[in-house]
Amino acid sequence: MRRVTFALIGCLALAAPAAAQAPFHDVSKQVNRKLVKVFGSGGFRGLVAYGTGIVVSPDGYVLTAASHLLDTPDLRVHLSDGRRCQAKVVVIEPELDAALIKIEKVEDLPFFDVPAAAKAPRAKPGDWVLAFSNQFEIATRDEPMSVQRGVIAAYAKLPLQRGVFEAPYQGDVYVLDAITNNPGAAGGALTTRGGELLGVIGKELRNSLSNTWVNYAVPIAARVDVRQGEQVVSVSLPEFVEKGMRGEYKPTSKEKKEEGQGGYTGIVFVPNVVERTPPYVEEVMADSPAAKAGVKVDDLVVYLDGEPVVSIAAFKEMILKTRPGTVVKLEVRRGDKLVPVELTLAELPKAKK
Repeated sequence: MRRVTFALIGCLALAAPAAAQAPFHDVSKQVNRKLVKVFGSGGFRGLVAYGTGIVVSPDGYVLTAASHLLDTPDLRVHLSDGRRCQAKVVVIEPELDAALIKIEKVEDLPFFDVPAAAKAPRAKPGDWVLAFSNQFEIATRDEPMSVQRGVIAAYAKLPLQRGVFEAPYQGDVYVLDAITNNPGAAGGALTTRGGELLGVIGKELRNSLSNTWVNYAVPIAARVDVRQGEQVVSVSLPEFVEKGMRGEYKPTSKEKKEEGQGGYTGIVFVPNVVERTPPYVEEVMADSPAAKAGVKVDDLVVYLDGEPVVSIAAFKEMILKTRPGTVVKLEVRRGDKLVPVELTLAELPKAKK
């Protein structure tokens, strides 16, 4: 009799975990069908060529993070059933750090209804959540996304940055008690335990107050106020998605700094003749910070304080955010090697009369 009792207890003990896991397995399958793997530019150290996207319409519109991945004419998307599709960028909103892309020649895709999700109650600290993404490129074709279970640790505005640069998005975020923000995870989905969309997983960024890496997601109802001239423009993620799909969304643009602000490097780049000219060094001015630091002609600037530099325009925009006297760390590609270079920005030379 004791043996039968012990055997019955053992069976019940083994069955309990399986029953508890079943709901998450079903949710995982449902959510995975509404996500895509995104492949674009990148492919060398610190600049991965893969990411994640959230399908937001049956005809192939995808919400993802604004990143270097999209800087290519050969943007590809892999669906959950293994299909490979071409995609194109529809619109990017820097202030939300979000992008909308469109998969070509698809229909009747499972999708998340962003306007409906934005009307749902906001998650609270202590709530259990699930994070879905293609972190570390574990999934390629029809393999399912990685799933992590975590807790909402906080809901707050956080000053996020990478290197010396602030993150574009400065609104509220869900701070997560799970290591979710890894290479390839940006653009993934944060959901409730039932699979309802809560937010978009962000990039790999540091908290500028504590200098620690932060795991966070941008709420699906995110809204930020942006000053443009004398006006304050309110921008929301649902509005971005809805107007973007109709071709009506116009990205905001921050007020440009006046000429003469920012530090001086002494680097002269090749002619900036196309939209995204790679930042190759054509000349290094004598006795400049770059010359003293050892920058050489034909170097390709790849990183500035850990931030990928995708073009000459991007480098100049980053430098405008720094002040003379700031020490910046470059990584330049010289031949087949990445060479670290550290230089101290100087005051801009005065124009000769």
